[in-house]
Amino acid sequence: MNASLASLAMFSFVMSATPGPNNMMVMASGARWGIRRTLPHLLGVALGFPAMLALIGAGLSGLILASKPVHTGLEIVCVLFMLWIAWRIATAGTPHEVAEKSARPLNFLEAALFQWINPKAWAIGFVAIALYAHGHRTFWTNLALICGIFILVCMFCLLAWAALGRGAGSLLRTEWQFRLFNGAMALLLVLAMVPLAWGG
Repeated sequence: MNASLASLAMFSFVMSATPGPNNMMVMASGARWGIRRTLPHLLGVALGFPAMLALIGAGLSGLILASKPVHTGLEIVCVLFMLWIAWRIATAGTPHEVAEKSARPLNFLEAALFQWINPKAWAIGFVAIALYAHGHRTFWTNLALICGIFILVCMFCLLAWAALGRGAGSLLRTEWQFRLFNGAMALLLVLAMVPLAWGG
């Protein structure tokens, strides 16, 4: 890949760990129904998003592979977009509490289908493909690698959010803890962009 695996792993961690619709819903589900009953929801996100990512990649493959100038332009736009996301993460406060009114947690299929109406998932998918699905390996090998890393990282991060909702500790219970967390995630996201700037 043009970007190192470390950059991809860091990117996927920051995107998966920062507050968003999926994490807030999983945290609310963990708080209300516990981790065991939240597992189908969690697996639906962890497997549904990479499936969506693969389909986005298949659709974008022609554009990504069209020419070097086209890809370079996409890469520049995406790096600038991610720096803007980093600024938004760093300046974000405590995420809004999720209102959970349903009588049961989401099932696997519902959680997987939710990815298609989740703006954050679309943004992450497009940026991940544009930045990481090219280089020394074939496009499809890189795409498979991206999806595999996101499965593992999403699973880890979603479990952490479910445990947080269950009350497994006092981490991120106060506004200053959320601000510290957001600042650290923003810094990691900027660091993940460094290999791209250096052509790594």
